[in-house]
Amino acid sequence: MYLTKPQTTNKALSAALLWHRRSDSVDTTSRCRRERVGMSHRIKISLIAALVATAAAACGTTKGGSPTPSTAPVTLWNPCTEISDEDLRAAGLRPETEETGIGGVRQDGMEICAWRGKNFFMNVYSVKRSAREVETREGNIEFEDVQIAGRTGRQFRVQGTNKDLTCDVVFSAAQGAFELSVLNNYGRSDLEDPCVVLQRVGNSLVPLLPS
Repeated sequence: MYLTKPQTTNKALSAALLWHRRSDSVDTTSRCRRERVGMSHRIKISLIAALVATAAAACGTTKGGSPTPSTAPVTLWNPCTEISDEDLRAAGLRPETEETGIGGVRQDGMEICAWRGKNFFMNVYSVKRSAREVETREGNIEFEDVQIAGRTGRQFRVQGTNKDLTCDVVFSAAQGAFELSVLNNYGRSDLEDPCVVLQRVGNSLVPLLPS
C-alpha cells in the first residue's frame, strides 16, 4: 500500500527531497544522499507501473491459440476519492498535501494516492495484480506476516541503500491487491522505524480498504 499541493513534478516519487528544506550550506554529500532517496522511490513506482503494463498486455482469453484483449474492465478502488479528510487526519496525514497518480497523471491498471505526515509520506496503491505477484517482484525483500487492524498482510522492504527509510505492506483483495508504503524523510534526527509508522497509520486506513 502504492500529496493544498506543493508545486512539484512528482511529490509522491521524490518525497524525501521535498519534505525537508535545506539551507544553502548543506554539503554535496547530503544532497546526493537525498537524491538517492528520491531515485529509489521513482524506481519502485516504475517497477509497479511496468508490472501492471505487462499484466494488461497478457490479459484476456485465447482464440485460435492467440490471446485476445479482455473486454471485462476491473473497477479499482480509488484511495484519493474514497478516503475522507477526517479519516486522513485521524491517521496523522494532511489532506491538503494529496498527490494523485504519478505526477498527477493517472496510471492504467492502478490507482495511487499519497499524503504527507509529520516527517514521512504515506502512499496507498490500489492495483489489479495479486499480492503474490508483489512478493515475487525483484527487489522486494524481508517479507513477513503482519496484522494491521485485524487484516493479515505481508510486510516487506525494498532493497537498496535507502531500505531502512521505507516499509511496505501488501494486502490481498478481490480486485487484486492494496499496498501501503511509508517513506521516511531523510535528514531528520527524530525519525521512527517506518514499519512502526505504517502500523500506526494503517490502523486508521486499513479498515477502509475493501475486502
